[in-house]
Amino acid sequence: MTALTTLLSPTAVRLGVHSRDWRAAIRAAGQALVDVGVSTADYTTEMIANVEENGPYIVIAPGLAFAHARPSPAVLRTGMSWIRLHEPVPFGHDTNDPVSLVVALAATDSSAHTEAMAALARSLSDPATATALEQASSAAEVLALLDGDAAPAAPTMPAARATPTARATPAARATPAAGAASHHKILTVCGNGVGTSLFLKNTLEQVLDRWGWSRHVSVEATDTISAKGKASEAVAILTSREIARTLGDVGVPVKVVEDFTSAAEVDSVLRDTYRV
Repeated sequence: MTALTTLLSPTAVRLGVHSRDWRAAIRAAGQALVDVGVSTADYTTEMIANVEENGPYIVIAPGLAFAHARPSPAVLRTGMSWIRLHEPVPFGHDTNDPVSLVVALAATDSSAHTEAMAALARSLSDPATATALEQASSAAEVLALLDGDAAPAAPTMPAARATPTARATPAARATPAAGAASHHKILTVCGNGVGTSLFLKNTLEQVLDRWGWSRHVSVEATDTISAKGKASEAVAILTSREIARTLGDVGVPVKVVEDFTSAAEVDSVLRDTYRV
């Protein structure tokens, strides 16, 4: 078992679930968490309230919603559920509707599940694995794919310049880390800092690894409130359209990413940020 499948009980994987709307879809995902002892029903209410307050930013890729809320007493232990809908339902997202898969996360803190999120981001960003997950006919098959069984390697991305510099873009301010004049930070931001921002962080880090920039650019996942205070430390913020509207003008470029699982889109956004 991997860090990812350790958090996902077979009984929390449910395929062919009927839901009339997005609230029902999240309730189904929340009920699966309740049934395996991950959370109470209050957490399901909190996940729905998160979308009502912040908009459908949890729809992080075409057909995929990553439901979550802040750590709270309603979370009994860190865990996940996997709900594939019988018929897709709209969440109100401009580009990624309708949703056919709802993955729900309940976390006791903001860091215990980072390795699992990295593994999930890698799985869903690989087209062949994503297609196989869509076609899986059982919970055992889903878990095997998430464990990496027969998962193909991700395609390589074109390389970029070896080192980012402050001259790369006038819009991107360089705020170097102590003792490292060439070190930059990029923030990935979501409403709560524990779910979708980690997804985007992991995709961005994959791209930075392929570019050979990982030692020059660090990525921090955070929430909207913290991001406003940390913006001065960053050269850019990557986030969803809904969260970008919430952030407003924070003094650094705020870049919108529609598909958080797409290395190609994140690559393009990074190239635009650094003018490469």
